[in-house]
Amino acid sequence: MAISFNLSAEVRNDKGKGASRRLRRTGKVPGILYGAGEPPVELTFDHNELRNNLSHEAFYSHVLKIKVGADEHQAIVKDLQRHPAKPVIMHLDLLRVKDDQEIRVHVPLHFLSEKEATGVKQQGGVVSRNLIEVEIACLPRYLPEYIDVDVINLELNHALHLSDLKLPEGVRIVQLAYGEEHDLPVVAIHHARITVEEEPVAAAAVAAEGATVAPAEGAAAPAAEGKPGADAKAAAAGKGAPAGKPAPAAGKGAPAGKAAPTADKGKDKDKK
Repeated sequence: MAISFNLSAEVRNDKGKGASRRLRRTGKVPGILYGAGEPPVELTFDHNELRNNLSHEAFYSHVLKIKVGADEHQAIVKDLQRHPAKPVIMHLDLLRVKDDQEIRVHVPLHFLSEKEATGVKQQGGVVSRNLIEVEIACLPRYLPEYIDVDVINLELNHALHLSDLKLPEGVRIVQLAYGEEHDLPVVAIHHARITVEEEPVAAAAVAAEGATVAPAEGAAAPAAEGKPGADAKAAAAGKGAPAGKPAPAAGKGAPAGKAAPTADKGKDKDKK
């Protein structure tokens, strides 16, 4: 491995949340070193030094050299806690390693020749990454910085699985130890998916399908709901007197209860 990472640390005696907050206010990061059959040690790291090292991808998959006073330890990053809203490192967990003890580490995958792949350049497909890292097991001296995934010969509608990866010497994939059903696809090439959005006008037309069709021009309009024959009654009511002249009141001639005089009454006067 061409790159090496060295960290300086100090042993801390204060423990608890309050002590950790005080350390962070002074530009320090609380951490812990454990593993390899030795007791854990509470440590303090410089925040700026640690942040500069974390900017390298290889930092997460390398054996680090941790200098604590006159002692030097080999360790790997086991866990890292960051502030959810600020660029602040909250805590660092380191796993102590020994040269003769196997370790498990997640290492990143580097994809090669994606644009020149057979399924992309010749068959018009697109690359789909299913995994971006993989867990491996090996001795510390065999720990790789990353694993290359070359897709130059990958064709359309085909995929590379975990068992297809070319691993460095002394490295094995942990997932494959659980059986063939755990041989997950790593990368595939398939047809590009085209999503057609429905236009608002077409959507409105579909929604209005089945609605009542308007009557044709010249057709009689239906009677008002709940009032059958309303138009006929209205026509009958206006059929009498002409417009603007009210109809004469009924019985205006003789008063009620009195009969009209007859012609015989005049004859009786002549006889007298």
